[in-house]
Amino acid sequence: MKGLVCKVCGYVALDGNKEICPICYAKNVFEEREDAYKMPDFKAPSGETEKKHIPDFTVVEKCGLIPGTGCVDVHVKIGEVLHPALSEHHIQEITFYIDNKFISNVMLTSSINPAAVIHLKGGTKGKVQVIETCNLHGKWFNEIEIK
Repeated sequence: MKGLVCKVCGYVALDGNKEICPICYAKNVFEEREDAYKMPDFKAPSGETEKKHIPDFTVVEKCGLIPGTGCVDVHVKIGEVLHPALSEHHIQEITFYIDNKFISNVMLTSSINPAAVIHLKGGTKGKVQVIETCNLHGKWFNEIEIK
């Protein structure tokens, strides 16, 4: 999928803002790339299975971390079939957006399961989007609507 990518850290600007990168804070370093990330309908070549790369969501409407605030937990694991967490093949980061605006970035190593959770404030609505980065197979996108 075409998108704006930071030439310094690889962040994808879904909102089209190319002035400053919210991850590395570099200014005016974005370039448009035809292959910025893969969508859920991407059919992977042999050995690069989409079942291990497409972010998979679980929404928990009763927040477990901050009870009584009306917040919502959004759990993301990488892959319908869990992605490997090996030194030679692992997820490097999971980047979260709401309605194309950056909200969080979780850095991972091979010693961490390929998953992350965000805790949205009560009343938050919109599309939660995720782009994950595999060290071998690039960036993969998925989204879910929070109502």
